[in-house]
Amino acid sequence: MNGSRTGDAGDLRSGGPWLDAGSPDGDVVISSRVRLARNLSGFPFPRRATAPQAREVIEAVRRAAWPDDLASGLIWVGMNDASAHERDLLVERHLISRQFAQNEAPRSVAVSADESLSVMVNEEDHLRMQVLLPGFRLVEAYQRVRRLDEQLEESLDIAAHPRWGYLTACPTNVGCGIRLSVMLHLPGLRITNEIERVRRAAKDLHLAVRGFYGEGSESAGDFYQVSNQVTLGISEDDLLAEFAERVVPEVVAYERESRRLLAERNATLLDDRVFRSLGVLRSARMLGLEESMKLLSRLRMGLCLRRLDAVPMETINRLFLMVQPAHLRTVAGLDLNDDQLREARATMVRKILGGD
Repeated sequence: MNGSRTGDAGDLRSGGPWLDAGSPDGDVVISSRVRLARNLSGFPFPRRATAPQAREVIEAVRRAAWPDDLASGLIWVGMNDASAHERDLLVERHLISRQFAQNEAPRSVAVSADESLSVMVNEEDHLRMQVLLPGFRLVEAYQRVRRLDEQLEESLDIAAHPRWGYLTACPTNVGCGIRLSVMLHLPGLRITNEIERVRRAAKDLHLAVRGFYGEGSESAGDFYQVSNQVTLGISEDDLLAEFAERVVPEVVAYERESRRLLAERNATLLDDRVFRSLGVLRSARMLGLEESMKLLSRLRMGLCLRRLDAVPMETINRLFLMVQPAHLRTVAGLDLNDDQLREARATMVRKILGGD
């Protein structure tokens, strides 16, 4: 691909646009993601492809007609040449899936300079294109990934059926091949024990509720990913309208109401949780990942409810990323054992939050 540059995960910034604290509905919606699954005609799906076929797919995608504003700035990372640490960094930045990082077949990922777009080549499908934006910006994310899709289809023979739509490795993606998702911070619903009601309602609406890193992961820091599960027999526009105009606003309103009730009915208990979390984060000498995410979540809720203003929201958002193991090892040392990592995490958090 003309103008592209090949690099490693270390070329990417330690963060992403989804950390922006001033995003639309950013008190609840951390990020919006739209992902498209596409496959090339004439090639087996990645799990059935030989290594030469997988490499041929990578080269075909790299030679494709990319939009001019992306072509010169894309960073291509060959997964087979990247270290385990570099792959973990990409997972923690939500640029690739854990499955993609752990696979051994020939595969590659293209990432835009601002990390808002990534294209995995030879994940479950030949192409997994995603746009990830801060806050509640699903419509904008959809418009951007749709433009990329249309551009690539000009030079790639995409597998599609006149009745079934885009053909994909997993039947749940057949049809329009789109996944709309939002990363939500839902501490109010969890504290009030209402999160299971959200899960049940999501199931009735054919939505998936997953953890911090999507499929197969658990919730951490009260973060949940909500996405559509139906792609067959419905258009992208109809899915987007349902998800962006009804589903997400309802969950956002539900979370805000839970937070408001917490502040009204038991302000002292709420403040105790918030300020106790700040105190621990500013003084702890060892911090595990789960504990630090939980404490940061409470602190973030306190900031959203204006129970304190001692720390900028952007700092808290960034800490959620920096306490992750691969990012922490980048700063503190790749060869740290578990205890040393917990100590390094506490030291970093204390320094950033102005502790003793």
